[in-house]
Amino acid sequence: QVQLVESGGGVVQAGGSLRLSCVASGLTFRNYGMAWFRQTPGKERELVVARHRSGGTTRYADSVKDRFTLSLDNAKNTLYLQMNNLKPEDTAVYYCAVGRVILSTLTLESAYNYWGQGTQVTVSS
Repeated sequence: QVQLVESGGGVVQAGGSLRLSCVASGLTFRNYGMAWFRQTPGKERELVVARHRSGGTTRYADSVKDRFTLSLDNAKNTLYLQMNNLKPEDTAVYYCAVGRVILSTLTLESAYNYWGQGTQVTVSS
């Protein structure tokens, strides 16, 4: 049984940093495409960052480029999202996702088979 568990969310002031973690059981991250999405009430879930299983392609949303960084600790089978210089518009529930995605579908929510429960990030101004 596959399970993804996120942690690390919280409340932070604008300009601050948070690091989200996503621990996987039942699968090995490096064998799959992996991503972080986020969602705010009344809006569709949007891609934050996605990485192909080869590790050769990582795509960030324009809104988070140069502020957010995805990384993977293979030994811990844990995916991270380092978020720096946070802005109020980054407030959302953040989800990690895993799937057997191909490059052409890397950024599509529908391509991911497994999802965590989400962790709330709130950035105050």
